[in-house]
Amino acid sequence: MESTAIKQTELSFSNQKRNMIFGVLLLGCILCSLLQTALNTVLPVIMKDFNISASVGQWLTTAYSLAMGIMIPATPFLMKRFPTKKLFSVSMIIFTIGLLLSATAPSFSLLIIGRILQALGCGVLLSLVQVVVLTIYPVKKRGLMMGIYGLAVGSVPVIAPSLAGIIADSFGWNMIFWGAIVLALVDLLAAVFILKNITEPEKQPFDVFSLALCSLGFSGILVSMGNFGTHGFFSLFVALPLIIGITALVLFTFKQLRSKEPFLDLRIFKNREFRLSVITSILMYAVMMAGSMLIPIYVQTMRGNTATFSSLIMLPGSLLMAIASPFVGRIYDKIGIGKLAAAGSIGILFSCIGLSFLSDYTSMLLIAVLFAVRSLAITCILMPMVTWGMSTLGSEHTAHGTAIQSTLRTISGAVSPAIFVSVMMAAGSASPIHGINTSLTGIAIVAAILCIISLFFVAQRERKQDYCIFHRPNV
Repeated sequence: MESTAIKQTELSFSNQKRNMIFGVLLLGCILCSLLQTALNTVLPVIMKDFNISASVGQWLTTAYSLAMGIMIPATPFLMKRFPTKKLFSVSMIIFTIGLLLSATAPSFSLLIIGRILQALGCGVLLSLVQVVVLTIYPVKKRGLMMGIYGLAVGSVPVIAPSLAGIIADSFGWNMIFWGAIVLALVDLLAAVFILKNITEPEKQPFDVFSLALCSLGFSGILVSMGNFGTHGFFSLFVALPLIIGITALVLFTFKQLRSKEPFLDLRIFKNREFRLSVITSILMYAVMMAGSMLIPIYVQTMRGNTATFSSLIMLPGSLLMAIASPFVGRIYDKIGIGKLAAAGSIGILFSCIGLSFLSDYTSMLLIAVLFAVRSLAITCILMPMVTWGMSTLGSEHTAHGTAIQSTLRTISGAVSPAIFVSVMMAAGSASPIHGINTSLTGIAIVAAILCIISLFFVAQRERKQDYCIFHRPNV
């Protein structure tokens, strides 16, 4: 049952006002999603400008995703502690400062710092819009608005590399950040006149220790995987941060399970549907983000093509994903998650296997087709899987469920490029083509695991749910 506060919030806004508020928040989310993957296509150009290797350059995306993943768990507290308008404005200001620093960065280190600042602002924005939608819109309209939100944050990261490649070749990669600055300032100005405070602030203590453990855990694992490409697996540079990261996450888990008011309520993992949806989302994001980074490296570095050409290879898949997203939502409403997950996971596996046999003469048309198949298949799983898992949780667990889903999905998107670029570097010392094929084969193995879970666990669980609904004994 909805709280009186939420019902009053719904009634206090007209439809036009709700849509204007949603528009302001959505523009911020679109900018965040664009910047998450925008540098994937132009990474070879940046590597050349700063004279860095792929294992170093991948931190432009990895550090962004990591910082955003660390920030997301803190947003439930921030949304309770601070007024909506102030929280949005401060987050957008931090995001814009990060954009300015990256646009003018004279060194790779300052470019990374700018990316981290962008991610800190984005971590708040992506969670804030979901809570606002569920607060200001009546139940009958929430599905539609969340679908629009899902289209923005789901398809935009896939379209971004294509758009960024064209901008970089035409005006330089710095223009990606300058263009985002203009849109961010427009959004900030609109927020001054349109955005309203949605919830009343509450004074409550912040669990700094839990956030520190969470941050240390994810950072340790990510640094370890990032060092794998340049150091041996049993090297101190790999083993030490890995041990620290795993230890911190174990301590974090125990603390949350024993706390009466946990930072993140991990007990909801007892819900099998939610657990399956998180696992499949993690695997799917690992495949999506790693592949989106490796393909441009192959097309540009190993085949000598431009960033624009690389973006055109990925563009059909990006457009297909954007067009298909609303229809996939309607299909999910009619047939459920089982068949969609099966079709999507098989399509992902098929495309990953096809992309793991690249050579110096592989047809670019074939790569574009396989990438388009992969994009469409990802669409079948992306938002439907999240919707299925979240729909099985009670309203009191929605905030924690959203934070857990978003955090682990984002961290997976950060860790996977670090792992597979490291594999590429380690296996490609003699032959770069062998290195990238080894890495893409590893992605195909992850896709095979995703396929097995979708076919034999998700679909089976949905059939059991349907049986319980339609064969319930009379009481």
